[in-house]
Amino acid sequence: MSSAMTETIESDQTGFVKTEFVAPGATLPLIIRPATENISLTKFTDWLKASRDFVEAQLVKYGALLFRGFPLNTIDDFEQFTAAVSDKLLEYRERSSPRSQVSGNVYTSTDYPPSQKIFPHNEHSYAVSFPLKLFFFCEVAAKKGGETPLADTRKVLQRISPEVRERFIQKKWMYMRNFGHGMGVPWRTAFQTSDRAVVEEYARRGKIEVEWKDNDCLRTRQVRPAFATHPRTGETLWFNHATFFHVSTLDDAMREILLEEFAEEDLPNNTYYGDGSPIEPWVLEHLRAAYEQEMVSFPWQKGDTIMLDNMLTAHARSSFVGPRKILFAMAEPIMRTDI
Repeated sequence: MSSAMTETIESDQTGFVKTEFVAPGATLPLIIRPATENISLTKFTDWLKASRDFVEAQLVKYGALLFRGFPLNTIDDFEQFTAAVSDKLLEYRERSSPRSQVSGNVYTSTDYPPSQKIFPHNEHSYAVSFPLKLFFFCEVAAKKGGETPLADTRKVLQRISPEVRERFIQKKWMYMRNFGHGMGVPWRTAFQTSDRAVVEEYARRGKIEVEWKDNDCLRTRQVRPAFATHPRTGETLWFNHATFFHVSTLDDAMREILLEEFAEEDLPNNTYYGDGSPIEPWVLEHLRAAYEQEMVSFPWQKGDTIMLDNMLTAHARSSFVGPRKILFAMAEPIMRTDI
């Protein structure tokens, strides 16, 4: 790493850790390593608790921190890490993808087949309440692939043309879901209940339009701003799933299967402008390119733990070969006031 790059990183005054980047010229994520060998988990978590201000400052500056080389080997170690840098972990609610609960509010990362890639996104941007902090822990690294690419949403926004920004400022975006057709997450899983009244109450509080259909099917619509204000920096950020959930973002094979099986209005997930009008193909291509040009990828190592600012950094998943186990947790709920 060049000396110029080193000078941009705020030093840890305790001398307990050292910092670097994944590659020359990269600024995401910031890697934090132990400065000495053979430190204990207790010493590490004590440092985390005492150095929260330092950790928070780096997280806001860079958007993602990769803790590498620390004695983090088990789920319990991961939970101790999250407890040291955040308050109570959050339950996975209003689910949009399949995850398995591992321990408490620790889950597997998305349980999609290894061959499937997952497009970059910000967790729960479609919800009234979303987590500001995300955590990923590598228990088993894939033999090949399986990276969790990251993208700086500040840089993604800079790539979006003024014309496209203005369209979404004026129109917002709509997320439409259909549950019960045998594809996607069932509504009982998404809302963690079998009681329709509970779903309706959740939807009322979450500003979600509910439409019950025949054969125990459910359609929901929710209109959201495409931008959000960061609670600490005051920045206006590109923060939405408009690109992620659009049918055109799926890989060719999956898109063809779904469009053969379902009418567009019955697709498990799709997005529109907030007034219900279609998002133009060229706009979606422009948005996908903005994300893809900012993606930074690096191989997982066993014990790696990522702490992510969910508004400043989007995350994705590469396809992989061999067993892979990445654990996931969320913390620090933010309640939107702009819906």
